[in-house]
Amino acid sequence: MNIHEKYIKRCIEIAKNGLGTTRPNPMVGSVIVHKDNIIGEGFTSKYGGNHAEVNAIDSVQDKSILNQATLYVTLEPCSHYGKTPPCSDLIIAHKIPKVVIGCVDDNKKVAGKGIERLKNAGCEVIVGVLENACKEHHKRFFTFHNKKRPYVILKWAETKDGFIAPATKDTLKPVWITNEYSRQLVHKWRAEEHAVLVGTKTVFDDNPSLTVRDWTGENPIRIVIDKKNELSKKYNILNNEAKTILINNNLINKSQNNTAEQILNLLFENEITSVIIEGGSKTLQTFIDTNLWDEARIFAGDALYKQGIKTPVFSGKLISERFIKEDILKIYLND
Repeated sequence: MNIHEKYIKRCIEIAKNGLGTTRPNPMVGSVIVHKDNIIGEGFTSKYGGNHAEVNAIDSVQDKSILNQATLYVTLEPCSHYGKTPPCSDLIIAHKIPKVVIGCVDDNKKVAGKGIERLKNAGCEVIVGVLENACKEHHKRFFTFHNKKRPYVILKWAETKDGFIAPATKDTLKPVWITNEYSRQLVHKWRAEEHAVLVGTKTVFDDNPSLTVRDWTGENPIRIVIDKKNELSKKYNILNNEAKTILINNNLINKSQNNTAEQILNLLFENEITSVIIEGGSKTLQTFIDTNLWDEARIFAGDALYKQGIKTPVFSGKLISERFIKEDILKIYLND
């Protein structure tokens, strides 16, 4: 690992502190180095606050040495006015002579303009250090801007014999397949993503809250596919703990056989950058069959049902597998 990779890796590490709070902005990390010593660090503040480069510059105690320093950042510094002024202008104002960038921001508002502005001001710019790792880190942001839809995560729990729910149940609450540690991890995931989506059958069967009650963080926006307007306020999904968006037939063109695509278009229009599909088998299969998913996180519990609702059918690239006590968590990418 060369010196530039060392510091870009550190940028990625600290950028993760913004997970779940910066959306729809990317969670960027920045490090400022002088004579091989880190003199400043920063990550993107909650949406509407400072960008990573601003926080890194603000953290430097002796700003007189910035004109001899190198700024590292996971994503190209912005060059436009949004909620905050352009970061590239701030870098230039402090006469930072060298900037090392993980990957280019291909959002049309930036798309190389930040790099061009830095170079025109006489700054040495190096681009593409740990580029793939930076693109992976910014996967939600790039999916949203390039594919015009949220980053889609499928999530379900299945029994040893391949069922995600029993055939019948007599209580309006979930039947747990996984242990409490796996369930807490799901709440952590909810805090990291912008929205969580289910169908009406999941609401009718389980009456879920879809909040982060077992974790610290912001509740995701709750999305419910309620085509026939069947939900009432007796269900937890319509309480005031989190924002809920109901998608009914007025928002979906029934003549088009692409429900998943239409739903993701609606989420894109609402600037939702990522979504966990936690629905039942039918909802999950809808997104699988239209190939509109990026990642699948599947828990295998210790239970045996012998009969019930079968797991969705899909194929993907297994990238990790680990135990959570007796549960097994497998994560797949759509390749």
